[in-house]
Amino acid sequence: MKLLVIEDEAKLADYLRKGLTEAGYAVEVANDGITGLHLALEGDHDLLLLDSMLPGIDGLSLLATLRRTKQTPVLMLTARSGIEDRVHGLQTGADDYLIKPFAFSELLARIQVLLRRAGPRAGVESTTLQLADLEVDLLRRKASRAGQRLDLTAKEFNLLTLLLRRQGEVLSRTELASQVWDMNFDSETNVVEVAIRRLRGKMDVPFERPLLHTVRGMGYVLEDRP
Repeated sequence: MKLLVIEDEAKLADYLRKGLTEAGYAVEVANDGITGLHLALEGDHDLLLLDSMLPGIDGLSLLATLRRTKQTPVLMLTARSGIEDRVHGLQTGADDYLIKPFAFSELLARIQVLLRRAGPRAGVESTTLQLADLEVDLLRRKASRAGQRLDLTAKEFNLLTLLLRRQGEVLSRTELASQVWDMNFDSETNVVEVAIRRLRGKMDVPFERPLLHTVRGMGYVLEDRP
């Protein structure tokens, strides 16, 4: 699922991007209202995290403009705790409010509630990914195979999710390193191979048919081979 974070405080924006990416979301960031409005109108996002005070265009003006054409769920982030501010934001079209500073666990919970409330939309990825007897619940961040839960780390879950989204497509080590670890691939680093080996040990080894395959000289592919 794709989230858009519109936040001008650089440290907080980076914190949200890293945390939400580790939680399995695809995250786009804008640091001002003008850029944020453009991305919100032109992009296809499942949810917006919107700061109320932004340079260029303030959060409420951005929200009012957005609501003329799109009903993307919006979670407002604000340092203002006054009831009047929250009421005005909700009347303008916000779906929920979160007062700064906030716990990241609460942010994740509110995002999940809003996404469930919005429900599946045409052209938007389902909250469940499947291949053969392998299933991943994106909202609850749970993976199982043949009804047995897989005990995955955050990186293993993100790796599996990426492979599932692009099942049948060979993904190189360079792309996996970039997408999952947000790093440029270094031939001296074996982080991808280690993660693949651990994921395979949990997802394939205990079961009869392997789903994760190595394509020599090219990368890795997740597919159900006959």
